[in-house]
Amino acid sequence: MELSGARVLVAGATGVLGGAITAEIVGRGARAALAGRDPSRLAAAAHAYPGVPTARFDAYDPGSCAKAVEQVSAALGGLDAVVVAFGTVAFGTAGEVGDEVAEHLMAVNHLAPAAFFRAALDVLEPGSAIAAVTGVVAERPQKGMADYSASKAALRAWLDAVRREARTAGVGVLEIRPGHLHTGFADRPVAGAAPPLPQGGDPRHVATAVADALAADAELLRTDPAGMPVIERRAR
Repeated sequence: MELSGARVLVAGATGVLGGAITAEIVGRGARAALAGRDPSRLAAAAHAYPGVPTARFDAYDPGSCAKAVEQVSAALGGLDAVVVAFGTVAFGTAGEVGDEVAEHLMAVNHLAPAAFFRAALDVLEPGSAIAAVTGVVAERPQKGMADYSASKAALRAWLDAVRREARTAGVGVLEIRPGHLHTGFADRPVAGAAPPLPQGGDPRHVATAVADALAADAELLRTDPAGMPVIERRAR
């Protein structure tokens, strides 16, 4: 994908990683649209990009996710990529977390991104792409994070299947699977408290790699044991 001139919706643009991704793709000439839940934070994020289209959504309301895609697609005259960079986390054993929190994690981390992408697949043309942040827990579930790991693994499985479906339409699917990043994400759990975690990686490095991966039509972005981003043309 040629990023210069590309119309890209960043859902979760009010977050640290989403904001870094937005800055990176705009720096490469993309025409961004921003989506977020909190109106004041969305307005603050858009302030740096005069005239940028914005849309509000609630990750617990799949219809609002689809509506956000429709709104920004109309504003930009179409879309070339949709990047989902939002989520939520909970800590604690499976027994401690409970059914209500587990349902919330699945709704925000899997069903909401899927709702964005279902709507996007209706408007994307050959050569376009969808991309979502899963995380290393999607590949290696962690104790004390069973339900969070499961929600991200569900998104990973969904992306794997949709990737094979979308190839015939010429739409790429990029999974962004970084290790722990220094975004403050773990400090805002919906339940429990974060265990001791290693020093997080720089989200700006991942944002740069996301732009590189989109430009290369890659299918997987992961981090190596040293925490450096690795782009893979074909997902394993």
